[in-house]
Amino acid sequence: MAIDVIMPQMGESIFEGTITKWLKKVGDAVQKDEPLLEISTDKVDAEIPSPSAGVLSEIKFTEGATVQINTVIAVIGGEVSNAATAPVAKVAAPDGVTETVDKAPAKTATPEAAAQLNVDKVGAAAETSAGGSGAGTEVVMPQMGESIFEGTITKWLKKAGDTVQKDEPLFEISTDKVDAEIPAPVTGVLSEIRAPEGATVQINTVVAVIGGAGSGKAAPAPAAVSGPGLAKPASTPAPTHTSEGKLPAPAAAGMQAEPRSSPLVRRIARDNNLDLAQIPGTGSSGRITKDDVLKHLAEYGAGSVPAAKVAPPAGLAAQAAQRAVAAASASASGIAAPGELVPLSRMRAIIAQRMVESVQVSPHVYTVFKVDMTRIVKLREREKAKYEQRNGVKLTYMPFIAAAAIHTLRKFPIVNASMEGSGADLRIRYHRNINLGIAVALDWGLIVPVIHQAEDRSFLGLARAVADLAERARTKRLKPEEVQGSTFTLTNSGIFGEEFGTPIINQPDSAIMAIGGLKKEPVVLTDAEGNDTIAIRSTQHFCLGFDHRIIDGADGGKFMAEFKKTLENWDGDIG
Repeated sequence: MAIDVIMPQMGESIFEGTITKWLKKVGDAVQKDEPLLEISTDKVDAEIPSPSAGVLSEIKFTEGATVQINTVIAVIGGEVSNAATAPVAKVAAPDGVTETVDKAPAKTATPEAAAQLNVDKVGAAAETSAGGSGAGTEVVMPQMGESIFEGTITKWLKKAGDTVQKDEPLFEISTDKVDAEIPAPVTGVLSEIRAPEGATVQINTVVAVIGGAGSGKAAPAPAAVSGPGLAKPASTPAPTHTSEGKLPAPAAAGMQAEPRSSPLVRRIARDNNLDLAQIPGTGSSGRITKDDVLKHLAEYGAGSVPAAKVAPPAGLAAQAAQRAVAAASASASGIAAPGELVPLSRMRAIIAQRMVESVQVSPHVYTVFKVDMTRIVKLREREKAKYEQRNGVKLTYMPFIAAAAIHTLRKFPIVNASMEGSGADLRIRYHRNINLGIAVALDWGLIVPVIHQAEDRSFLGLARAVADLAERARTKRLKPEEVQGSTFTLTNSGIFGEEFGTPIINQPDSAIMAIGGLKKEPVVLTDAEGNDTIAIRSTQHFCLGFDHRIIDGADGGKFMAEFKKTLENWDGDIG
């Protein structure tokens, strides 16, 4: 029986998610609860498990697609005896041409592959209808997702008259879901460009024409490809010598003549004038990976000839190599190069939207207290080794701070409350439980996993929860319910050395506390008889940001005074 895989709801205010990566492809056998795909929202990046065991029979949305919650995104069929063998189906190509393809790879999981399949079909149909006479092959605007009906041509990578190879990047497009390079469907000469850069074109519209091999440039015959789509048998070209005087190894039957690589790898190679044929691939089936091309750049620098054959001064060669690797690494990792204008990631765009909304909704007020943490510092130093050995979790400062916050929230429930409604219908919701959000900084954004019913947990329970949520946040293994429903949030900005931060409230909370850096400093101490002494103490600043509509300045001050008192006079059991 077929089982639908749906886009889950990852939070109360989240109504869509973006598919960032399919971890399985059509035809793969999957086990129940095995990671099936990765999705991204403004709250969390997460792996979505398979709802049942079986075979992934259909993928309805490609990587990069943004999908509404409760939408069917894939289908899992029943179990088969040999999942590696997919049935063969007849797929109708354009203009009535029928091609035989494997059913499994026909459902592509990436926008680039989807575009390639679309273009391959049109190219094959054009070649067949022309009877192999060399008539032009039309290049069409591919459909990059079920809900996408147009794309904008952002850049032509070839100009009219250029010779292009099959699968070579031809132009770049941008849609509201994905940016992608579109490969050439056939080998030949780009004889006509019908849509200029900047034009927005409907899907299946002809944007260019590729003619037969030009008389001035001999284009090698395309090799048969090992993926979906129709390909002509490859003719054997005459042996040619490489720059090193060796004969190139002939392409194996049924394999691609050109090195296998991703659009990102091809872009890095193009920007640095690299010949991918000279770079050994360590990926699956010899595929050239990003690490392969960056390693080549580090060893030889930009250009197709290995550094050993080039004779510039060693210092200049090293500098050139470093610049090339830095530029390529920045492009590959998403870090912008100087002067580059880059779009926001989906998570960053929605974080930006939420931050602006929070500032517009809540009038933010801040109060900062300095806390003497010496008692806790000494306790931690004395107990941390035994604590980890005894409990299997490191003793950090966060559970002390979390426990003190929970204790204080019990005394001042207004700080744990939320505002609901609008205008004259505004009301205060006093929450039954303390659901403590712990902000976690990630390489790709920021998320707030939540310890639900934190008031019921022991110190050890808090320590384990903090460590567990932080680890699973960084490895994309959080569950949807673990990133929603917070009533109060802690954010540790002090790990970067700052005195304190002034954070934006995590809606719909009414307050957030920023933890400053821990440091030693001289402090004046006064004893019971009024005598002053100077001592070295471990101090830390804490900043409470709160919604002034619901929390008065006096309430904020009283809350922080109690929080300070709890930490400075700590006498709780740490387990």
